[in-house]
Amino acid sequence: MARVLVVGAGLTGSVCAALLRGAALGRIAVWDKARGAGGRMSTSSSARDAACIADLGAQYITLETEGAEARRSFYEELLSHGVLKPLTAPIEGMVVKEGSCNYVAPQGMSSVVKYYLKQSGADVFYEHHVTCISLQDGKWEVSRKMGPPEQFDVVVLTMPVPQILQLQGDIVNIINESQKQQLESASYSSRYALGLFYEAGTRIDVPWAAQYITDNPCIRFISIDNKKRNIESPEIGPSVVVHTTVMFGSEHLDSDPAEVQQLILNHLERIVPSLPKPASIKCQKWRYSQVTKAVPNCLGQMILHTQPLLICGGDGFTFSNFSGCIDSAMSLAEAVKSHL
Repeated sequence: MARVLVVGAGLTGSVCAALLRGAALGRIAVWDKARGAGGRMSTSSSARDAACIADLGAQYITLETEGAEARRSFYEELLSHGVLKPLTAPIEGMVVKEGSCNYVAPQGMSSVVKYYLKQSGADVFYEHHVTCISLQDGKWEVSRKMGPPEQFDVVVLTMPVPQILQLQGDIVNIINESQKQQLESASYSSRYALGLFYEAGTRIDVPWAAQYITDNPCIRFISIDNKKRNIESPEIGPSVVVHTTVMFGSEHLDSDPAEVQQLILNHLERIVPSLPKPASIKCQKWRYSQVTKAVPNCLGQMILHTQPLLICGGDGFTFSNFSGCIDSAMSLAEAVKSHL
């Protein structure tokens, strides 16, 4: 029985692990360097009240009609379990494509990833930051920052493409020159997200649930997050999410986080002067926010080594949204199953 490691507990990794369940495998392990599930679909909570949450990554999920048949079952399953619900709250400035549907995750975007991790039956480990992958006796020896290395028969990499290229060990020489060029051509935008968390009973008096901002050099999107997810409650404090522009993100990528936070707050005060003072704040830097150029000539995945199997995928091999992650996960799972 093969022992499989999926690196990355984001959407692609979790769906891939769920699709591999029941294949001719032994145990599936999922490792992620973060403290929890979600990747760029992570959900943060207030330092004062764990029930007060905010999505600092993906805000809502869009089902495009184009090429939707293969993916529709994923949406229907999540809807039937209440993990997703239709987006009904007003979002100003949103471009609506004809025939597309938008959904929110009432319990936060990370609940989508947690659903698939549960479905996978995998052994999930957080704070497992993979640093090195080498061949050892016909298996992959995977090392991490803390703890001893472990051996696997199959390794699936689903983190952002630049992080794959940063790995040490035999993988450096296993990736051939043309693959390296393909991987290096992938690019991502960077941005910051700010979460403002409030005490229960705080009123945020604006007529919208979210709005896109078009005339500010710093802020691109503001969401009253609990209102957007349609779960306003007197017992739980509201939360506000702010996403910066891509330009602001790239200009301040390596700036002091406290300075960046204050800059965003200054702009926010000008746009929504009525906002009350939050009980706690979280500033999140997304170095790899959205894919601006995917790895070329790949159908959702790339096999780096066949025996033993080392394969990589993720939205960097398709496109940056829910559908792109699903497409890559299906492609990865198919390749792993056909290999076993």
